Amino acid sequence: MKNTPQVPVNWSFLIKNPAHFIAFGFGSGLPCKAPGTWGTLAALPLFALLQMFFSTNTIALLCIPMFVIGVWAAEITGRNLGVPDFGGIVIDEIVAMWLVLCVAPATMPGWIAAFVLFRLFDILKPWPIRWLDQYVKGGFGVMIDDILAAVFAIVPLLLLAPYL
Repeated sequence: MKNTPQVPVNWSFLIKNPAHFIAFGFGSGLPCKAPGTWGTLAALPLFALLQMFFSTNTIALLCIPMFVIGVWAAEITGRNLGVPDFGGIVIDEIVAMWLVLCVAPATMPGWIAAFVLFRLFDILKPWPIRWLDQYVKGGFGVMIDDILAAVFAIVPLLLLAPYL
């Protein structure tokens, strides 16, 4: 995690404020080891649940208000923690992964490729993702670098799609 929060991060913290619960990916960001990976994994069943009620195009459109909600939740949670981009804030991974899944083939290999490609770009942060991560602050900064990582993941995913 990037820095030590000023308050204990646990379920009690999450349920004190809806922004905390959302920012921590409904609890998926609580693990101390690899919270971004846990948040990305949480996106998978959440996406499958959304698919029961909405088309893929509708889910892609739902990512717009979810991005706005994520900005709000990350901003409040980061401020309350005293760490603006705390690792446990994983709503950014969830929304970004939903975007990647919107273009991924609806197969096990397609979802695995989507997961691996997104995590690769989210972890490596090639330019300009790294620049956004370093210089764009607040809730918007938390969210936007992952959205760009999703775009980076979508490009090779589209090229691989016929094989998945």
